[in-house]
Amino acid sequence: MAKRLNGEGSIRKRPDGLWEQTIMVGYTPQGKRKRKSFYGKTQKIVKDKVEEFKRQQALGVTIEPDIRFSEWADKWYEGHKTQVSMVTYESYRYTLKILQNELGNRKLKSIKPLDVEHLLKKLREYKSDSMVTKCRGMLYQIMHKAEANDLIVKNPVRFADKLKKTESESKKDSFSREEVALLFEYLPKDKMGHTIRLMIGTGLRLQEVVCLTKETIERDGSVIRVRSAVQMVKGKVIHDEGHTKTFKSKRDIPVPEIVRESAVSLRKQADPFVWTGTIPGTVYSLKSFRSKYAAYLEKIEGVRPLTPHCCRHTYVTLLQSLNISLEVIAGLTGHTDIKTTKEYLHIQPETAQFVSEAYSKALSGL
Repeated sequence: MAKRLNGEGSIRKRPDGLWEQTIMVGYTPQGKRKRKSFYGKTQKIVKDKVEEFKRQQALGVTIEPDIRFSEWADKWYEGHKTQVSMVTYESYRYTLKILQNELGNRKLKSIKPLDVEHLLKKLREYKSDSMVTKCRGMLYQIMHKAEANDLIVKNPVRFADKLKKTESESKKDSFSREEVALLFEYLPKDKMGHTIRLMIGTGLRLQEVVCLTKETIERDGSVIRVRSAVQMVKGKVIHDEGHTKTFKSKRDIPVPEIVRESAVSLRKQADPFVWTGTIPGTVYSLKSFRSKYAAYLEKIEGVRPLTPHCCRHTYVTLLQSLNISLEVIAGLTGHTDIKTTKEYLHIQPETAQFVSEAYSKALSGL
């Protein structure tokens, strides 16, 4: 039997297991009562939703119950502004645009789990697995917020089947040991040559490399202190002193002895940055750095034209081949989650051979 709550509507348990409370929220132009229903897995959740609705009403916040996806997505995006960094917030815009192009005119409450599955399959036809995953994640957050505001009964993304990753999805790559040897031997001993050596030897992100100053490189080249990283905002490189990708990105990296000469050389060239832009006091263009980097790799036969970020992948791979723990690797690379570190690992043939021999010896001792 439905219960009355302080004379404000009733609460009941529905056949589908959800609790529902209906309250009066006003009158129609014809003088009839307008009612609104709230849903939840427990009575407490429903009561909390009712109280939040009343609080929003008292503040003058109103949301059209038949709101379209595009409009609600914009509200979600604007409200998310203070929850993430400026760079992340700007990066969300592209993903949001994809979702709005596909679902923009649909009413929120009309979107079902099957619609979500069809959408993801459609995106798979012209987007990478990583982008499809980003779209699903953002759609989940948008619909979760809609559920919390009682615009929909349940989040359709939660009940939609996830797509399996395609075999063709490109994997993170790294230089082989042979390629690293060629790079260290044949790269010129100039600023770019020393920088590439240092990136392979320390796992620095490109956004961190261009922020290096004399103060962040130990005098003898033994330590790199990461304290800043540039951000890309609306296509422009922004340097905010003290800003890094995550709070764990601020770290001190021990520099292997083999690349300390490079670190010392780069320290001497810092004015004020190792990679200073054409305008005094600014950091170097990331686009220009990538172009120059690619030109250097082209001149060394036997080395694939991998991206600057692959130097970071190489660093993680080589550490892993030395049996360094993931926790240590995560600390050196500034990863906040070990799961991220795992995605960077590349099992080299030498490592696989070592594991195979060790495993065979273990079995022979049984």
